[in-house]
Amino acid sequence: MLIERSPFFSGGGGQLADRGHIRWSGVGAPIKELVRDERGLWHVFEGEAAPEGRVRLEVDPTFRALMCELHTLAHVVNALVYQRFGGALLTGAQLGADGTFRVDVDLPGADSDALRALEGPLNDVIRADLPVSSTFMPYCEAQAVPGLFRSKAVAPPTGPDGLVRIVEIAGLDRQACGGTHLASTGQARPARIVRIDNKGRQNRRIKVSV
Repeated sequence: MLIERSPFFSGGGGQLADRGHIRWSGVGAPIKELVRDERGLWHVFEGEAAPEGRVRLEVDPTFRALMCELHTLAHVVNALVYQRFGGALLTGAQLGADGTFRVDVDLPGADSDALRALEGPLNDVIRADLPVSSTFMPYCEAQAVPGLFRSKAVAPPTGPDGLVRIVEIAGLDRQACGGTHLASTGQARPARIVRIDNKGRQNRRIKVSV
């Protein structure tokens, strides 16, 4: 079903799509897939019944909160790596429903122990309870600002108005991103760096758990 205005995040940038339900006339069905095309966001739900009249979309608040938490912490890890390892760029990221996430960075000569040592600064940022906010700016302007685009291969999402969303963690990080985040870092639970892997000659994978 194509719905003009939806509260659902369709996924992207390593973040999983929202979960939830669609309800109408006393009938409800879980959303099993979100598909975006040139017409908008399609909500694919279980069952054969066709919605009638007004529909209500309900996002699973627990799962959304987990994705916000993991995505915010992924930004913190990315910022710490970017600042402490010579502007290393992101080569991949993935948030997990199990309360873990990974970030892959272009760090051919990085010492694994140095990356594991980021656990302390990561939790310092959580305890500092830094506010998280977002603004929009024209894509061409954002592209000219060093550090706003952190991915080595993927461009940030741009709206039909040509604007790109910029997410800022006060005093720590500012970069283009289209995902969902916490209102402040202090809303996240303490985190552990559980694993550092070598992925090819250049990529280092940092896996984090809350």
